[in-house]
Amino acid sequence: MIATLKKFFAKLISLPVSLLDEKPKWDAPPPKNPEQLDWASAIPFAFLNFSVLFVFLVGFSPIALILAIVFYFLRMFAITGFYHRYFSHKTFKMNRFWQAFFAILGVTAVQKGPIWWAAHHREHHLYSDKEGDMHSPVQGGFWDAHILWILRQKSFSFNKDRVKDLMKFPELVFISRFHRVIVILFFVLLYFLGVGLNFFFPSLNTSGAQILVWVGLVSTVFNYHCTYAINSLTHMMGRRRYKTTDNSRNSFLISLFTMGEGWHNNHHYCPTTVRQGFHWWQIDFSYYGLKLLEKMHIVKDLRMPPAHVYSEKNPDLIKSAVQKPEPESTTIKKPVTDSASN
Repeated sequence: MIATLKKFFAKLISLPVSLLDEKPKWDAPPPKNPEQLDWASAIPFAFLNFSVLFVFLVGFSPIALILAIVFYFLRMFAITGFYHRYFSHKTFKMNRFWQAFFAILGVTAVQKGPIWWAAHHREHHLYSDKEGDMHSPVQGGFWDAHILWILRQKSFSFNKDRVKDLMKFPELVFISRFHRVIVILFFVLLYFLGVGLNFFFPSLNTSGAQILVWVGLVSTVFNYHCTYAINSLTHMMGRRRYKTTDNSRNSFLISLFTMGEGWHNNHHYCPTTVRQGFHWWQIDFSYYGLKLLEKMHIVKDLRMPPAHVYSEKNPDLIKSAVQKPEPESTTIKKPVTDSASN
């Protein structure tokens, strides 16, 4: 009896840790039903999406909207500039301090850790729109590419061989394992930010709950669906500038909301370059932000598109989709091929 009670309490104590630690899912054996939805994840995810309705309970204030927009673009930049262009494709360099800093900032977007994210994105490039691509609308349809793939049991684990370069950093492994802890702390800070604003600036008419809902929920959900639109919509609609082996397309509108990620056909044609909007008229705010960080000596060695992407004689150029390109700088660096992200 005593032994049974000890086991029960030990399991009870370890339960919160197991819920917060993602590593057991990484190391779990392949699921018997990989396409089956994981309801333990699907229900909280659905709740988070519908939680935007809490705005009717907490009300509106200009400062809540401003902070929601600021945190939307700040976290979108962490996803596009760092989860994607750095962790997934290594299109520039930075030291370990800034690497960890932007990994934590990316986690606050509630899209899991950088190692999980990069592993799946590298798989996407290897099998884009073919069997093995977990989020292809060509393979599974719009909803599977947009949302459902992330809730299927097969999505929790990843191929560690794809991210050996990232897993050698213990701080990145720790951040990726305990990303839920970081998210919880971020939400707590948002609440107390609202409490502090209400205490020191009562004329702003805000509260802890209001900032938590607008920034932690509304901004996050909007960030979700704009990011997911890259997986779904930019493989379904838009213009193809270059011949690629997949259905990737460019979208000006999606680029505005995703800070340049909408130039998806450009990216799939040349994935190891930091710039995705190759021309001046292809707005790429993530690239502009990274150029600013380069001037601040936070990042360095940005890989630029090779000269052939601008050549009118490029055999991969789809002439019917081409506008006259802007002349580029002569300081173009040839990208280093990364076999994990081609």
